Amino acid sequence: MTISVGDKLPEANLLRIGENGPEAVSLSDKLAGRKVILFGLPGAFTGTCTMAHVPSFIRTKDQFDAKGVDEIICVSVNDPFVMEAWGESTGATSAGLTLLGDSASELTTAIGMDFDAPPVGFSKRSKRYAMYVEDGVVKVLHAEENPGVCEASGGEAMLAEI
Repeated sequence: MTISVGDKLPEANLLRIGENGPEAVSLSDKLAGRKVILFGLPGAFTGTCTMAHVPSFIRTKDQFDAKGVDEIICVSVNDPFVMEAWGESTGATSAGLTLLGDSASELTTAIGMDFDAPPVGFSKRSKRYAMYVEDGVVKVLHAEENPGVCEASGGEAMLAEI
């Protein structure tokens, strides 16, 4: 079942690099009592993700802050080492975005946003989406029909909805 507006996001442990290496990050802890933008994409270091999706949230970060958004979180089916390197290379980390790995596709699959594209080496990857979440409940959800397109799921489109 695909996540919908009004649904509560499931508990999931995502990964990031901490002081002592990889560490789990509880999604429910990140969302509890907070306003969060959560966006998912097919993969770190891929074309549309690197050239369009992440930059759209870097450009709009200050405007989200002004609207009371506590955090912008990018989730991809990649390991935390890749997510850390990608955050540094795109400027997302220095811009204040949080990049978390869903390396086993647990969250992505649980919310029905997984897809496979064997010709390009993608298995259990994430569809491209963005959602506005208040206290763990999805208030706005924009999902792309085509993973190579970043329009409805971009920062500007999400900003216009909240």
